[in-house]
Amino acid sequence: MKVNLYLSVIPEALIASHLAPEEFGNYYAVGSQKRSRGQAIFFEVDPAFKSDYLRTAEAETRCVPHEDGSPRRSSYLAIYRALEHVPLSALGKLHLVTDDGHDLAVERSACPQPTASGLHLYQEICPVTPRVASKLAPHEFAEYLTDRANPVSVEKIVFAELRLDALAADPEKGNASNLPYANLDHLRDCLKELRHRYAKPTKVVARDTSASILYRTVLGGFYVADRTGLAYYPLPPREELESKYYAWWRSANTSYLA
Repeated sequence: MKVNLYLSVIPEALIASHLAPEEFGNYYAVGSQKRSRGQAIFFEVDPAFKSDYLRTAEAETRCVPHEDGSPRRSSYLAIYRALEHVPLSALGKLHLVTDDGHDLAVERSACPQPTASGLHLYQEICPVTPRVASKLAPHEFAEYLTDRANPVSVEKIVFAELRLDALAADPEKGNASNLPYANLDHLRDCLKELRHRYAKPTKVVARDTSASILYRTVLGGFYVADRTGLAYYPLPPREELESKYYAWWRSANTSYLA
């Protein structure tokens, strides 16, 4: 049986599996007995990727069929610093799996052009999970987080930009009626501080959030960054989500509340 490598970011792990990506996503989100459920976000990893730190050479010997011949669903190779040790060049499709097992595979794409000036909201997903307001555009935010000269930095990070709608331009009076975030008054205060008084380019809105994502709040897509560059995985346009990917979109909007 073919051994596939998957890099999970909820939670962080490098996993070998005989399952194809969609089968693995369904299994990882809801389990084999359908008794547990939770979002899964993972990358396909180039099967040619090798790492002594992550012990990828053991994948073939550890990921073996069960005694009855059934496929091995998951064999963990690493649960710590896995993201850091998988280079951007080895990352394939990104899979976004809802908590009832619907899978959306997203292709890597060219990074978008910088947007107009304004405020931003980011959800860090792996290896840390705060929600952060920022003056920085996504590529600037990525550079800032992975810059060792900063007192707080990471080797590599997965994050998504979240919608602010009118709050991006006017955090004091902007309409936030369609934003599902908890404690909107606190979010407004953070954004106002960034705009008027806060010297730093970022401000933590929530220190420790669930890594689960309400997908309809994602603005653009998902990013993976380290000091070598930035990989971008855009969500399909809204009209495609509501038609071509309707089952996934419906599941994504009914299975989790931010």
